[in-house]
Amino acid sequence: MGIGKVMGAFILILSLTAFTSIENNTIKGYGIGAIADDFSLKNTDGKMVSLADYDNAKGFLVIFTCNTCPYAIAYEDRIIALDKKYKAKGVPVIAINPNNPSVKPGDSFDAMKIRAKEKGFTFPYLLDEGQKVYPKYGATRTPHVYLLQRTDKGNIVRYIGAIDDNYQDASQVEDKYVESAVDAMLAGEEIELTLTKAIGCSIKV
Repeated sequence: MGIGKVMGAFILILSLTAFTSIENNTIKGYGIGAIADDFSLKNTDGKMVSLADYDNAKGFLVIFTCNTCPYAIAYEDRIIALDKKYKAKGVPVIAINPNNPSVKPGDSFDAMKIRAKEKGFTFPYLLDEGQKVYPKYGATRTPHVYLLQRTDKGNIVRYIGAIDDNYQDASQVEDKYVESAVDAMLAGEEIELTLTKAIGCSIKV
């Protein structure tokens, strides 16, 4: 076999390996319609928080975010606004920091406490200690949003993806993906767009 054919075969193998890796990554974690397990994670106030703590919730906006990612920082005010708008309607924000603080010291628990106080977070900001929760969800970015609907069967995943279509400038947003999904869910209507691509920094492991 000539060098050209050998190189071609090698490139093909690499391509197939990359494709398989991408496919495997896309099928990990919850999909639309899956029932999400509850968790118990430490909040910045030192208390443990679970979804079961919210007796009157109709659902949850579980948002994987962090202190250090520019995309997450750009969305902080919008996440606060989402909580203020929907908590009163029974759909509070539950923010989770999935990053490994050994890899990203700026995402340590102490740093989280400072950030939550500085920004005046109106929602729990939880540490995924040991990084056990985000893989169950299949989160890959910060921020990455999961809309859950509370039902008799459990917390069903209704939307996965980005908050909106413009991380750079909130004033230029045209499609508010999360708001549209929550509004439809609360109205008992079908959510038209259930999956979008999360834009942000990769989760640090």
